[in-house]
Amino acid sequence: MQTKVQKGFSLVPALFLLVVLAALGIVAVRLSAVQQQTVVLAMQSARAYAAARSGVDWSAYQALVNGSCASSTLSLTEAGLDGFSVDTTCSSTTHAEGPNTVTVFVIDAFAWSGNYGTPDYVSRRIRSTVTDAT
Repeated sequence: MQTKVQKGFSLVPALFLLVVLAALGIVAVRLSAVQQQTVVLAMQSARAYAAARSGVDWSAYQALVNGSCASSTLSLTEAGLDGFSVDTTCSSTTHAEGPNTVTVFVIDAFAWSGNYGTPDYVSRRIRSTVTDAT
């Protein structure tokens, strides 16, 4: 009696192994891309905060040194803040403290880069209060 030798049986496990390895490779590439995007967005977030802080500092200087408490828009062009825009608003109130009159300035700065709704859009808002009291 002759026995038949089966051929091609190892093809099924080999194909299964190839499919599993390909799926693992796709997952690894996807995770790497997500991790890279997370790092980029964290960096952009820090830059947006620095841009908003710059807007607050600029408005505080204008209010305290130049006596101008007005709204303005800044387009930043230097170094790491290139491409950011900052809208600043300033409001002031005066208060009598004994014989002195002090002015309190409330400064709001909104910094952004990119277009809203796009993956590279980032923004930060900061509100700060400064006074001319000595």
